[in-house]
Amino acid sequence: MMSSVDGKILSANWQDQQLTDTFAGYFEKYHETFTSQAWMCGRVTMERDFSGGTQPAPQTPPQPIAREPYVGNKAATSFAIAVDAHGKLGWDTNETGGDHIIEVLTEQVSDEYLYYLQQKGISYLFAGKTELDFGAALEQLAALFPIQTLMLEGGGHLNGSLLNAGLIDELSLLLLPIADGTPMSPTTFEVSDYLHKGPATRLHLTQVQQLDNDVVWLKYRFEH
Repeated sequence: MMSSVDGKILSANWQDQQLTDTFAGYFEKYHETFTSQAWMCGRVTMERDFSGGTQPAPQTPPQPIAREPYVGNKAATSFAIAVDAHGKLGWDTNETGGDHIIEVLTEQVSDEYLYYLQQKGISYLFAGKTELDFGAALEQLAALFPIQTLMLEGGGHLNGSLLNAGLIDELSLLLLPIADGTPMSPTTFEVSDYLHKGPATRLHLTQVQQLDNDVVWLKYRFEH
């Protein structure tokens, strides 16, 4: 993740395209230093940055669809995981940036949407009936796909959900020399109101590195 000094993560609020472009480059550069087979984002982030705003075109399936995992590409080795509890994302193909798309859904998603994903060759799994169980999602991702390490890339509510469930091992944070100040704007970790929030999580600092343009790269290990 990257954030302003006050923890804000939405670059759209900076109102400065040069700043946005500069620091987005840092994110991509240091993102590449990690080894993982998959990366995960929430629906809003996926829709804004990766799906191009494509709208789904659900179709009526020839028969009811069981709520069982579906693997759209058994040969895939790298994955983009979209957390989409209600089945709202649309896609043009079954991959983004060369990574095969896996949708994490709840069982309340319609048969029409599941059939749409199958027609696109997009993998999916179910992680709860109406609310997402991220522990169950990670177990299935490891069992169904060649995924051992997963990179979590926001947004803040997705990060907060996994934090609250004790499912994060390490935090890599690019602290940007920006004071945002936007009220009610997402921060790195946001625990949603419907969740029972646990106690604050203790972190252990493992790296501090000053980069160009006054950026500081921090790494923390989580205490479980």
